[in-house]
Amino acid sequence: MSAQDVVGVIESDPGAMRVLRATAGLGIPDWWIGAGFVRNRVWDAISNLPASPERDVDVAYFDPEKLDPREDARAEARAMAALPGVPWEIRNQARMHLRNGDEPYTSVLDAISRWPETATCVAVTLRGDSVRLVSCHGLADLVGMVVRPSPAFDNAAGRAKVQRRVEAKGWLDRWAGLRLEI
Repeated sequence: MSAQDVVGVIESDPGAMRVLRATAGLGIPDWWIGAGFVRNRVWDAISNLPASPERDVDVAYFDPEKLDPREDARAEARAMAALPGVPWEIRNQARMHLRNGDEPYTSVLDAISRWPETATCVAVTLRGDSVRLVSCHGLADLVGMVVRPSPAFDNAAGRAKVQRRVEAKGWLDRWAGLRLEI
């Protein structure tokens, strides 16, 4: 599966496209939707499974001028008004380093690259009518259905957190072909 194929999975999903179009209309700067929004759709497609229920829609953006968490709450309220029923989670990555105990992130893509698993460090955005994909650590683990800690989590504590996430989210129950390389 190529990057074009991954984009095709997103583009062929009417629900995903509704979410992308709604997000584009919110006026959020430099936004990307990542994590399970992309990963789960790709793993479901590879596994020939119906779409997983949406647990959350992780909208990551970067705006160093608006660090107040209430900005995220306002964006989520606008998103809920635009597309009710979607479990929105909109976060300004310019301040998330504080919660994560990291050095300040330099961009939204820098922040996404530090999410727990390499297959989770993927995101899409809509620019005009074009879906764009970013894969911070390549596509091999995503399309190979491999769970591996991202470089930021490649230590004992990080690997333990990834293992807990896999168990808590029931990934091995959902996707029988998943391989853990923790």
